[in-house]
Amino acid sequence: MNLVKGRFIGVGVGPGDPELLTVKAWRLIQSADVISYLVNDRGDSQARDIASLALESATAAQIEIPVPMPMLTERSAANQAYDQAALEISARLEQGLDVVFLCEGDPLFFGSFSYLLERLQDRFGCEVVPGITSVNAAAATLVQPLTMLKESFAVLSGRHTDAQILHALQQHDSLVIMKAGQARPRILALLQQSGRSGDACYLEYIGRENQRVVTDISELEAKRGPYFSLFVINRRERQSR
Repeated sequence: MNLVKGRFIGVGVGPGDPELLTVKAWRLIQSADVISYLVNDRGDSQARDIASLALESATAAQIEIPVPMPMLTERSAANQAYDQAALEISARLEQGLDVVFLCEGDPLFFGSFSYLLERLQDRFGCEVVPGITSVNAAAATLVQPLTMLKESFAVLSGRHTDAQILHALQQHDSLVIMKAGQARPRILALLQQSGRSGDACYLEYIGRENQRVVTDISELEAKRGPYFSLFVINRRERQSR
């Protein structure tokens, strides 16, 4: 008899506030045979921390697959980590066990799940439970619409070039620049160069105990910030279009 293979399920756990977990995410986390998530070099996992209450109330013992991930710009070490994780996860899927991969924010929006999906979707059934992104959580924290009517909206990351970021600042009414940490000094300079400094707010660790919100970025230090940080740029004076 052929064993039915397990499902690989990407579950978005949101940006940080455990109360932003969806009901479906909570249910799948509780009932999963196997839980997987990224960990840093100290063995800490933001995604697991967010989902900890759901994990504590799981109905049965769960296997956990932590995935050590080097936080480097150079991608070869990260690709090796994803290759190894795919081997460990596929072994459990072959046993007929469902594997839930916890992903901060949304699994398919700058999500680590996407890299494992590439490696596994040809051999196993895959599903995704969307989560609230840091983009949406930032807008909610600021109580500020991301875009309205005919306004244009773009999402970039701190890994984009100066030319790309400057072009977007000049072309779009509203932007979010994610993963701003290492690039914070040059993003501040580009905001100044484009005349958009007055439109920008800066947020770190949205929805967590150490959340930081800076609505006047002239007060923001021009030095590297944490990985979990972003800029929201909105035209302060909006007109009906």
